[in-house]
Amino acid sequence: MLVFPLVMPFTALAVNILIYGLFALGFNLVYGYLGLLSFGHAALFGTGAYFCGIAIAHFGLPWFVAIALGVLGGLLMAALIGVLAIRTRGIYFAMVTMALSQCVYYLFYQAVDWTGGENGLRGINVRVIDIFGLKLDFIHPLTRYYVIAAFVIAAFFVLSRILASPFGAVIEAVRENETRARASGYDVTATRLITFVLSGGFCGLAGALQALHLSIVPIEILHYDTSGVVVMVALLGGMGTFFGPMVGAAAFLLLENLVSLWTVHWQLIVGAVFMVCVLFFPAGIWGTIISRGKP
Repeated sequence: MLVFPLVMPFTALAVNILIYGLFALGFNLVYGYLGLLSFGHAALFGTGAYFCGIAIAHFGLPWFVAIALGVLGGLLMAALIGVLAIRTRGIYFAMVTMALSQCVYYLFYQAVDWTGGENGLRGINVRVIDIFGLKLDFIHPLTRYYVIAAFVIAAFFVLSRILASPFGAVIEAVRENETRARASGYDVTATRLITFVLSGGFCGLAGALQALHLSIVPIEILHYDTSGVVVMVALLGGMGTFFGPMVGAAAFLLLENLVSLWTVHWQLIVGAVFMVCVLFFPAGIWGTIISRGKP
């Protein structure tokens, strides 16, 4: 990550890859490790962004408090959606999460005084990051990248500790064989809910960083299209792999930015590449590399 912005076409793209990689990291915890396909993660991502943005634009709170509130927003929204959706299975879970996510979209859309409605939330201006007296120019692209990278690296470390813990083993046990996990004495419903809430924390952090990066929060961040993008990113990188989300985010956003320079019909080409990857690399880019590297 230290050299990543130096090899990208421009620094803003590297920042977007970090943020969407973190977003996909949270989604992958539910999809890849728990085995539940959610179409509602835009609500978690967007809530984190709006909580962070409202804290700065309306209350003038410091940047670190705003980020903490963004994480809290993701956790709370995940808890609300999870309580209602977690008892369903398969396609029903996907449809319930999408429906609830759209409810969140219209809730924020109608709260014009707080969110700006269809115009989005503006005025999220963070020019200086003060860390124990050390003032960093957050306007400078490289400084912004490394500040956001620090949070992303910390998130990866926290996820690695979760997955390496006994609870992480329970998550994968529920994915592999729910009946056997229940027979072993584990509360499957509670495991699903806790995992979904933890996922919301990672997505809320990604949303908060997105708000700081863009200085605005567009209402489209809550739309189901955003949920679809994170599904594509996770599949491209490799679901259930640790670095897959970051690889998928890099592949998707690089394709989007490079192909859009050649044609306005970039979605057609990106969609074709996605289908090829799904057909010939079902484990994803990173998943395929890992599998071929094993003896």
